Amino acid sequence: MKKIILGSASPRRRELMAQIGLEFEVVVSHKEERYESEIPEEIVKELALMKAENVASELQEQGVLKDTIVIGADTVVVLDEQILGKPKDEADAFCMLMSLQGRAHQVFTGVAMLDFDKEGIRKTYNQAVETKVYVHKMDEEEITAYIKSGEPMDKAGAYGIQGKFAPYIDKIEGDYYNVVGLPVSYVYQQLKVIQEKEGGQ
Repeated sequence: MKKIILGSASPRRRELMAQIGLEFEVVVSHKEERYESEIPEEIVKELALMKAENVASELQEQGVLKDTIVIGADTVVVLDEQILGKPKDEADAFCMLMSLQGRAHQVFTGVAMLDFDKEGIRKTYNQAVETKVYVHKMDEEEITAYIKSGEPMDKAGAYGIQGKFAPYIDKIEGDYYNVVGLPVSYVYQQLKVIQEKEGGQ
């Protein structure tokens, strides 16, 4: 098995990787990330690749980048083709949550895998996974109470599907874990394909 490096500071992504039984190390790059794409699906791919490449370049400098897979990921919440980031304050969280009421929105996670062989030669896999989320209509008191819990403040779109927002999720179309922050089925199956390819060479 190749060494796996997760290039993400997200505790949720670490938990999901551990949940599916992967052994990995966490290395986080603090380089600035910028994107040029305008389509959300392409933006997450660009950012995921940038995160993975930033980590890979730092590991390369240390000479420890052989027989290794570096994984970068980025998640965005999208409503009417506009990206909803993390709320700036409680008023911003209220506006975001109001905009989600009684309708569907999309969550995209980009996953980039940089596969380095024994010679340090790289193959790149980069994919965006989409999940559609339907939010039940909440009244203002429910929204305010949810904001007061503090949960929305570090979440894109001002909610966490795995937390206190669960009663307001009518349904989803796609991978639940993608909304949490990592499409674990895609990650696991892609890692399996990579290992099988290398094993067959």
